[in-house]
Amino acid sequence: MASNKGRAFFGLSGYHFDPKIVTESLGLEPTSSDDAGMHGSLDKPVISTWEFSTEILDSDTQELDMYKLMDDDILKKIEGSKDKIIELCKAHNLSPRLGLVLTLSIDKDENAPAVGFGARVTKFASEIGAFLNVDYELEKRV
Repeated sequence: MASNKGRAFFGLSGYHFDPKIVTESLGLEPTSSDDAGMHGSLDKPVISTWEFSTEILDSDTQELDMYKLMDDDILKKIEGSKDKIIELCKAHNLSPRLGLVLTLSIDKDENAPAVGFGARVTKFASEIGAFLNVDYELEKRV
């Protein structure tokens, strides 16, 4: 049967901005980015994105503690750049997001992962004006 999988991420999105400015400002290579907004027009705006993410973890090989994943693998790497993130968001009208992405097993014997955001993450999200987001899907529909 399938296992639970999950990852944590920090992302910025907005219209008409080049994600390279985020990489240069934060000194952090994104795991993904899309500069589509640079090519959109005012009458048909398109969103650009910049995302820093953990790898997808699998409960078959390790415990999925999403609180710890967000704290240790995302927040510790970006919290020192809080002022730069706020400045980027204001200058380029960007929307910040801290999120968890889960694929949940339908196996009744599979333990549900610990999912949520701790006080440090919540405080940081509030300070930078970020959304907190949890996306999930089932591994296989019955």
